[in-house]
Amino acid sequence: MNHINILIVEDTPEESELLNSVLIENDFNVVGIAPTFKEAIELFYDKDIDIAIIDIFLDGRPDGIAFAETINAVSNAAKPFIFLTSSTDRRIFERAKLTHPFSYLIKPFNELELLYTIETALERFYGQEDAFQDEEENTIISTEHLFIKKGKSLKKVHIDEIIYIEVEEKYCNIITEKEKFVILISLVKILELLDETKFYRTHRNFIVNLQKVEEIVPADNLILLTGNHKATLSGTYKDIINKFRTIK
Repeated sequence: MNHINILIVEDTPEESELLNSVLIENDFNVVGIAPTFKEAIELFYDKDIDIAIIDIFLDGRPDGIAFAETINAVSNAAKPFIFLTSSTDRRIFERAKLTHPFSYLIKPFNELELLYTIETALERFYGQEDAFQDEEENTIISTEHLFIKKGKSLKKVHIDEIIYIEVEEKYCNIITEKEKFVILISLVKILELLDETKFYRTHRNFIVNLQKVEEIVPADNLILLTGNHKATLSGTYKDIINKFRTIK
């Protein structure tokens, strides 16, 4: 289970320290602070980054824009980013727009505006159409992760960590090896979003991760899963056995 990983690209120590403090207080994980273009590139390739917050001017040069242009060009590895700058120069703004940032914020930043912008950027980048929310939790579902908001914390859950999913009316309980999450989404809808080669419905109320199945007991309508978890197996879905190679 991970918090959202954020890279800060900022050359002013006082401002990077303030930004770092605000992010940590709101349960984000800052993977690094880069004061130069070179260090930003090194961290980008070295760390697992979900989103970057970039100051446009580094040591007086618009190297933040150059960094954005560079990561946009990385095949299958581009990440969402936000510009946070004190520059109000129209020409700089127009050049920055060409890199397609998710937002352009002016310093000094407003904490709530920054937090909202980060969450919106993640939603738009990792699957806008697959975002679900209620009054208590926001969830973004992409091909590899769930981004689930619980209180102040926005957590990244790898799809492969899910053991099973159980539905209760309009809500789904997502059970992982370390934690339980509750999201507002139907079982049918979440099935459409999950990889059918990895997840299989075993009952009207259950979906299991096939990689977490340890034993199938058809006579007892039972599936035993990793971590001593159990799921119900109904007659309609007993063809789950065909998903595994068996030796008789």
